[in-house]
Amino acid sequence: MRIGVEEEFHVLEVESGLLVPRANSILRRLPRRNFTTELHQSTVESNSGVHMSLHDLYADLAVARQRLDAAASSQGLAVLAAGTAPLAPGASGHPTADARYHQMIEEYRQIADEQLICGTQVHVDIPDRDTAVRVMCAVAPWLPVLLAMSASSPFWQGSDTGYASWRTLMWQRWPTAGPAGCFTSGADYDAFLEELVQSGVISDAGMIYYDVRPSAHVRTLELRLCDACPRVETVVLIAGLFRALVTDARERLRKGTAPDCQGKHDWLRGASWRAARSGLEGTLVDPETRQEAPAAAVVRQLLGRLRPALEAHGDWQTVNSLAEEILADGSAARRMRRRAEEEDLRSCVDTLIAETRGERNLPRRRSFARVNLASPKAVVSDAPFGPGAPEVVGL
Repeated sequence: MRIGVEEEFHVLEVESGLLVPRANSILRRLPRRNFTTELHQSTVESNSGVHMSLHDLYADLAVARQRLDAAASSQGLAVLAAGTAPLAPGASGHPTADARYHQMIEEYRQIADEQLICGTQVHVDIPDRDTAVRVMCAVAPWLPVLLAMSASSPFWQGSDTGYASWRTLMWQRWPTAGPAGCFTSGADYDAFLEELVQSGVISDAGMIYYDVRPSAHVRTLELRLCDACPRVETVVLIAGLFRALVTDARERLRKGTAPDCQGKHDWLRGASWRAARSGLEGTLVDPETRQEAPAAAVVRQLLGRLRPALEAHGDWQTVNSLAEEILADGSAARRMRRRAEEEDLRSCVDTLIAETRGERNLPRRRSFARVNLASPKAVVSDAPFGPGAPEVVGL
């Protein structure tokens, strides 16, 4: 199954480290096929090509970040991949000049005003919508583990929130964010979406912000709950695990061994909260027992569960190595707090900018070469999912 990734980046002024509404000035220097706007002008989004290989996905994402960095730095700007920008101002954002976005600002007011957050979305090929909604239900219990891996937003408006992913709490204020329910078929799911639109709660199907959802335009299942990740290796790890989750779920459904949730997903919101609160530095909810367990134990449990699917895609060595690296280093939230404690938030911002552009000073960097993740022979594809440009799936 092919995979693709959408990444959101904060736009910062290099000198101050503050968010600035200058996305369009960066995008004018980039191909719009692969880069686009978001709700606020302090955010840009990149859209990868579609890939079978994690190595090729890595190369694609790395090149996109290099292009963004070059376009930004030529104007005294920088892009930063994290759930929140540590020095985001208290004032509301500056909306992009788009009728749909302005309608959202008017309808949702402060929720939309404060949408100064960035995420990572992963698409995985799926044959049809019936399969998509059944797989959506089956993978949902394990998604908070991926959130914990991505956690990169401990700071909001210059203060420590106490959370590893404050972005999650900000995101869940939207009326259709959070865990998805279970549906019997694609038609059942589509009827539910139509009811929501008709109710006036949302204006279109693009405003379904569930942790995972079938795409409205292409045959993919989309992971949506993760923070933006400073290190591209973390994005690749999450993409590999999500593809394996989808592969595993499809096989269990085929064999009739997938557990019947009977719509009992109410506990998932609590599991997501736990992941957002602790990241990898505390406990997570074990999806099998629904009891708390050390984060490292739950991650390794997930790896064991998915090993056959990872091996089927040739991903086991890469994903296992990257998972052990992130368990050893801790989440981005932990690294951010450590840097802020050692120096200050400005230094934290500088470190995040450097990580976003691919700079590393840690000895562990060598282990990624051992799994040949950044293969110089990797092929970068500009082809989006489906015909034409990819759908806008952020806001």
